[in-house]
Amino acid sequence: MKDELLEAHRNGRLMLFVGAGVSANLGLPDWNALIGRIAEELEYDPKIFATYGTPLALAEFYKKKMGGLGALRSWMDRAWHNPGTDITKSDIHRLIAQGNFPKIYTTNYDRWLESAHEAFGVKYDKIKSVADLVRLTEGRRQIIKLHGDFDLEDSIVLDETSYFKRLDFNTPLDIKLRADVLGSSVLFIGYSLNDINIRLLFYRLTEMWGSSSLATARPKSYVFTNRPNPVAEEVLSHWGIEMIVSEEDDPGKALTNFMQQLVF
Repeated sequence: MKDELLEAHRNGRLMLFVGAGVSANLGLPDWNALIGRIAEELEYDPKIFATYGTPLALAEFYKKKMGGLGALRSWMDRAWHNPGTDITKSDIHRLIAQGNFPKIYTTNYDRWLESAHEAFGVKYDKIKSVADLVRLTEGRRQIIKLHGDFDLEDSIVLDETSYFKRLDFNTPLDIKLRADVLGSSVLFIGYSLNDINIRLLFYRLTEMWGSSSLATARPKSYVFTNRPNPVAEEVLSHWGIEMIVSEEDDPGKALTNFMQQLVF
């Protein structure tokens, strides 16, 4: 474990970014299941429908045909929140809740981070839109839903239009993100290094620092993975992001062990 990372966490200067890999620990549906559901609702053969475009394009098609995401959002909410899921059994979620992270950004739609905080008695403010920014409690942990939340359909980044808007990085939440990263190290967990979304985010964070007069004082940022990738490691190092690689093959165990070392 890196000394600088441990120190940043201990001093409350480590901001956490949580990706889909953390929710996968709970056995939530993946993109294939989502596209299959879209196909069924539109009365297409799922295997054939999946060949008609990218997931974003297929979700855009659904939204145009159905006049919105309403029915799909409702299904996603139910499918992603199985009442039989016991969040207290997820060591990863427990460690996130018990960690010393003043702000947690996530690109996940589900509410399991919030549920974990409630289960382990950690107070938080959820931020899913600009309206939430005026209702923050001083000193309370913030959970920022960067790609939206099931509670607010218009906030969900799922189809091409919403995704392209998100690429602008000009929303009020992006302005908040720019301000937050200037004073903190950032740790990314649960992300695939091949995901263009997270690579764009890495790039944007680098740009944010580069445009600041404090660029030379930039705290280190980190991304955790259980798969060595020398290409990604080299590229990310030039973006000021250090890759931390586990030798554990199982991604869930790898992340749990890493978070255990960080938090305790």
